[in-house]
Amino acid sequence: MLRHLQFVKTKWFIGVGCLVLGAALVMGIRFATYKSDGVHYHANFAVYVNGQREEFKDASYYTEVEACVDNSTMVPAERTHMHDKVNNVVHVEDHAVTWGQFFQNLGWSLGPNYIVNKAGVMYEENGSNKLNLVLNGQDYTDFGGLQNTVIRDQDKLLVGFGDENQATLKQEYSSIPSSAKHYDVTPDPASCGGSHDDVTVHDRLVHML
Repeated sequence: MLRHLQFVKTKWFIGVGCLVLGAALVMGIRFATYKSDGVHYHANFAVYVNGQREEFKDASYYTEVEACVDNSTMVPAERTHMHDKVNNVVHVEDHAVTWGQFFQNLGWSLGPNYIVNKAGVMYEENGSNKLNLVLNGQDYTDFGGLQNTVIRDQDKLLVGFGDENQATLKQEYSSIPSSAKHYDVTPDPASCGGSHDDVTVHDRLVHML
């Protein structure tokens, strides 16, 4: 009887030990492999009107200080914006953000055949003056604009208005830097995050449990 009891106790002890070790292993894997669900990536863009590049010099175009908030409580300006007077980098910090929403946050409007700047000046297609939209090297003019097109990581967008030929459009598009990838892995000068995988120990512990 005593041997039987000892066997049962040993078997129970081994079983409990296996459960504890298994749970520890699972939690360790969850800690080590956790990646944030937060969205933070970048794109590049430029706007040319009648051959002149829009510099977006006004400080109101830039979001310099942000509070860290949950995505569900973000206001429009926190979802997509520019930082630190860098006028060619779009910061995206939420899902399904469109180019139309980005321009709206800047105070601009983008339509199928027009753009309206922050001062309310409309540039509408008329005669030889056309609205040209080039995304990642592809002409989007025939698709009626990018109002509802979601901004993708490392997109490059040219918005050009005026009497422009293909050579001019190509030159303008080439002037847009390809710096989005660099910003993807560099902490922002004024933001809640840095890269896609900017995760704290606290985040990992919460996910582990």
